[in-house]
Amino acid sequence: MDSTVAGATRLGRARLFLQDLWRLAVPYFRSEDRWPARALLLAVIAINLFNVFLSVQFNLWYGRFYNALQLKQWDDFVRELWIFSGLAALFIAAYFALFYVEQWLQLRWRRWLTTRFVDSWLTGRAYYRVELAHSVDNPDQRIADDIRMFIALSLSLLTGLLSAVVTLFSFLFLLWTMSGPLALSLFGTEVVIPGYLVWVALLYAIAGTWLTHVIGRPLVDLNFRRQRMEADFRFDLVRLRENAEPVALFSGEAREGAALGARFDKVIDIWWGYVRARLRLALFTNSYSQIATIFPYIVAAPRYFSGAFQLGQFIQIAEQFGQVQSSLSYFVTAYTDIAELGAVIGRLRTFERAIADAGAAHGIDHRSHAGPTVATADLSLALPDGTPLLDDLRLELPPGKATLIAGAAGSGKTTLFRALAGLWPWGRGAVNMPAGARVLFLPQRTYLPIGRLRDAVTYPAPPDSADDAAISAALQAVGLGPLAARLDEAAHWALRLSPGEQQRLAVARALLYKPDWLFLDEATASMDETDEATLYRLLRERLPDTTIVSIGHRPSLRQWHERLLTMRRGPGGRRELVESTA
Repeated sequence: MDSTVAGATRLGRARLFLQDLWRLAVPYFRSEDRWPARALLLAVIAINLFNVFLSVQFNLWYGRFYNALQLKQWDDFVRELWIFSGLAALFIAAYFALFYVEQWLQLRWRRWLTTRFVDSWLTGRAYYRVELAHSVDNPDQRIADDIRMFIALSLSLLTGLLSAVVTLFSFLFLLWTMSGPLALSLFGTEVVIPGYLVWVALLYAIAGTWLTHVIGRPLVDLNFRRQRMEADFRFDLVRLRENAEPVALFSGEAREGAALGARFDKVIDIWWGYVRARLRLALFTNSYSQIATIFPYIVAAPRYFSGAFQLGQFIQIAEQFGQVQSSLSYFVTAYTDIAELGAVIGRLRTFERAIADAGAAHGIDHRSHAGPTVATADLSLALPDGTPLLDDLRLELPPGKATLIAGAAGSGKTTLFRALAGLWPWGRGAVNMPAGARVLFLPQRTYLPIGRLRDAVTYPAPPDSADDAAISAALQAVGLGPLAARLDEAAHWALRLSPGEQQRLAVARALLYKPDWLFLDEATASMDETDEATLYRLLRERLPDTTIVSIGHRPSLRQWHERLLTMRRGPGGRRELVESTA
């Protein structure tokens, strides 16, 4: 019973592997790029088939060439050298053609599949919800590395399998015919085995395939874990680089070094497990290949020494046996790549499911309505683990009336800010925004893309949405005048500018964007109260038609708002908003 269950489990895994491979690979060849994709794939297949044809011709050449040597036929020897030169030239040309066409197909396929994953990741802000849910690790590695490996390995294994099948059938008949029957005497009875070398090759390949699977099975899980550990270590290195200043201010080098060392130890541990598994598999497969080199000569020798065929046929039969055995042993030589492909497919499918789950998390309905207000309807918010945060909140923000939402740290203000922005998926109810309104949300930590300064100031609008004069005036107004001369300077501005300067730049964005509704979540927390007052005065003067909704805890913010909503705990520990006059 146990063996039956284990066999069923293995079959189920193999079926799942093929289904996932099909789901990931086939859509490209049905996409808008399907005709070039199919043409390039057919070209790859055609060149591989041509290579099989060349292998058959080389095999026939071996027979003629070595017979000419054995019989000392000079004219035949010279003619065969010319034939070999032609075959070699065709082989070289086919190699370069195959390399070029394969790379062309891989690049087109990778561009399409990468675009598909990136679009899915960005659609519906799935990238944000995936991070909130911590449902998948290192999406960047899955997009950048796993897609590239998936395409390269899939194409390599597909063409390798096709070549193995075609080679098998191309040489099988030749080997069956040329090897002839083998007569054995068993218990006084003569047994004749027709095409005996075919049966020997089949048994040899079956034994090798089974042993390869037994030895190499742990590689699938090890590959999956190895890629994850490598990505985690790379992420920690990038995180240290992006937080160099605070780490340096805290003199945290020893702590960071210890953390990186611990992470790298995990990489080394998994690599040693991977190396040991690869070593065991390589020891067997290399031994298998080396034995396969001499094995056909051993099994064909009895008929050669009996005078059944000449040297040329002997070499030819050995080559045919090698081709048949190699084709039947395809999974022996390809097992490492299959194991790696299995790990890559697992990571991509997990990523796809995480994106789909993030897209399905629409407990809160974020919609437009005909009214002029921003309003919620029976809005309830919860934490990712299901813990209730806010219940049946009815919030109405009238246009033209600045509102401050205050409360203690950790009271849920930022979660409400995210829900109003359509980011928070956990909860129920609705958030209604005025149809056609221009809305801008400024978080405490703004985002600055790497690139030119003008791109950072105008983000998310395109750089040409404002001219140099308008951008310079906005920077001057928020106290970043010296930066106006550096609009075309490309840099990692999040590392160049202080937190306060980054918040000033975010206010400059608001001045350029001129939103109807401006939501600020602690967007001036990195400034002192004097600078904060200057920027709020600037917003009220430059954007008189903009309704400002601020989230913060400083008492100094109240003077810039007509309405105050305080987040506090109500009966039963649930949070509620209580209104008072600011």
